[in-house]
Amino acid sequence: MMLDEAPEAAIRAAVAAGFEAETRFLADLVAIPSTRGEEAPAQDYMAAAMRKRGFAVDEWTIDPEELKPLRGFGPVMHDFSRARTVVGSLRPDSSEGKSLILQGHVDVVPAGPREMWTTPPFEPVVKDGWMHGRGAGDMKAGLVAALFALDAIRAAGYRPAATVHLQSVIEEESTGLGALSACARGYRADCVLIPEPTDFRMTRAQVGVIWFRLRVRGRPTHVAVAGEGSNAILAAMSVIENLRGLEAEWNERAKSHPVYADLDHPLNFNPGVIAGGDWASSVPAWCDVDCRIGILPGTKIEDAQAEIRACVSQAASGHPFLRDNPPEVIWNGFLAEGWILEDADEPEQVFAGAYRKVFGGSKPPDRTMTALTDTRFYGLYYGMPALCWGPKAENIHGFDERVELESMRKCTEAIALFIADWCGLVKL
Repeated sequence: MMLDEAPEAAIRAAVAAGFEAETRFLADLVAIPSTRGEEAPAQDYMAAAMRKRGFAVDEWTIDPEELKPLRGFGPVMHDFSRARTVVGSLRPDSSEGKSLILQGHVDVVPAGPREMWTTPPFEPVVKDGWMHGRGAGDMKAGLVAALFALDAIRAAGYRPAATVHLQSVIEEESTGLGALSACARGYRADCVLIPEPTDFRMTRAQVGVIWFRLRVRGRPTHVAVAGEGSNAILAAMSVIENLRGLEAEWNERAKSHPVYADLDHPLNFNPGVIAGGDWASSVPAWCDVDCRIGILPGTKIEDAQAEIRACVSQAASGHPFLRDNPPEVIWNGFLAEGWILEDADEPEQVFAGAYRKVFGGSKPPDRTMTALTDTRFYGLYYGMPALCWGPKAENIHGFDERVELESMRKCTEAIALFIADWCGLVKL
């Protein structure tokens, strides 16, 4: 349905009237350092906000064992005892429109050395129209925009005519188990919208991602007779060089991919965490390296895993110690397939109408990602068209992460108008 001018104007006015409160809410959420394993206070905050607004709130502790048989599962290697998903639902007595899932994640990546930030990462500051802080852009602003879009509809005197689920998830940055748990619990809708920080571009495709740990072992000796031992750190470096060769090979293949052929180097290998050794004057006996590598949409996870194992084995075969003591490859997070937006013509058309009202133009510009989002679960595994579109952010996963507040306001407005057109409206 197309939204009449009167409710449209009322909703847009309500977004503007509520934006100061929305900005304060975002600051409060950013101030909660919801890194991996520490997301519970942020989920408490979101659950309380939903209850205050009259949502039916469902929250549960995620059990990885229950999810392990499901496609898209990624293994957990950290304390998961407090991992929770929170879903707030607005259900009409009788549904007249199309249902919608709005999803955002509250988990954030580590901030790194605090002294390298201009302002403390978990003390949000607004400067020149931007809110600075870890997670401000990725992706607390989008989650808050979805919540306040629903607030604006209510403040304008309406409610959605169909069911809306607002999902606050975790683990988007390492496994995706928060979103997967919501799917496993039975949450479904005619469309999913995930307001990740896309700078107002519609995500058309994303790569898959595999995480793995290299466990390299050596032979310790006193450094005075280093030649009698085998340095695990140096051995790990040689394996990493081989994996960089695999990265180059996969990017050559990407040149013939129907979606990624025009992107330069879409698949990135990153040795992201390293630990090893016990003493500066001892040849290190161990080295663990946590790695990430991208894969193309259409690539099977098991095929990519086999190539990774073969690459590591090849590196070990040319090493005097590793040939008889091969490194272990441990899958320790994402086992995520790539995804391409398909079978979403109807929600795309409706969203384009909301977009035009806020931004002009015919539709959002396209975006092909070299990273990933939770959209893959809905589009690949559960038959729900998933749109990924959201505000403007900079330095995500880096120092001085920030989100442009005006972009969050426009994002809130567009989401509210999309809800109104997609779900329909009923006067309160």
